[in-house]
Amino acid sequence: MNATAAALADFATRHRKLFVLTGAGCSTESGIPDYRDARGEWKRPAPVTYQAFMGEEATRRRYWARSLIGWPTMALARPAAAGRVGLLLTQNVDGLHEAAGSRATIDLHGRIDTVRCMGCERRQPRAQLQRELRARNPRWAALEARAAPDGDADLEGHDFSAFDVPACAHCGGLLKPDVVFFGESVPRERVAAAFAALEAADAVLVAGSSLMVYSGFRFVQAAAAAGKPVAAVNLGRTRADALLALKVERPVGESLAALAEALAPEPRAAWRAS
Repeated sequence: MNATAAALADFATRHRKLFVLTGAGCSTESGIPDYRDARGEWKRPAPVTYQAFMGEEATRRRYWARSLIGWPTMALARPAAAGRVGLLLTQNVDGLHEAAGSRATIDLHGRIDTVRCMGCERRQPRAQLQRELRARNPRWAALEARAAPDGDADLEGHDFSAFDVPACAHCGGLLKPDVVFFGESVPRERVAAAFAALEAADAVLVAGSSLMVYSGFRFVQAAAAAGKPVAAVNLGRTRADALLALKVERPVGESLAALAEALAPEPRAAWRAS
């Protein structure tokens, strides 16, 4: 191991109960674009806000038209590496941690593979809505565009006014991805569960997040205030750099793979009769 990998392994060895917080850097190796560059700045215009989505029909048409093209990138993504942790809090909405085998994951910002009715609260699989979007908008379904974060696509220069967005089949309500948009609050019970896990932890490991969004950064703030050390694996600047006890600026996949290998128990030597 190089020095940074060794330091990360030492950190994990000394702190047996890790609160793990992950971000987009954990998904980029699976082909899902991220939002920010190495300086933590936006690579593209900021995502649609909750207020615009809920209040403007034109915004919803544009969102679902782009999502129709961009969704396959999310649907076909597979984990870059499998692994298990005791408790994992992710800011990602792609469900890849669960696909990799994690059974103790809190999806802080929800899941993009689920659609929620804002009227009757019924949920449906995003794949089901994709079929309906394609059936209603066959000419749009034939378009191609560059993939963007969270199932979006860079589909510009089109008139979205005729894009046909279905309503909830049960109540006629407005359909929205079951994710927390910018300007929307994370459900209280989700936050409470995450803070309870943090309280029981010895330390925090941040993987692949610049922590520029406060909903994730607050957990690092709370850990630092409680005197719990924080390590981060991230390419580039994070909002919490001044609070970190250790920072590894290397790709998340290779760093966590090296960590898992370092922490794996030594194989027992085969017994041989003398």
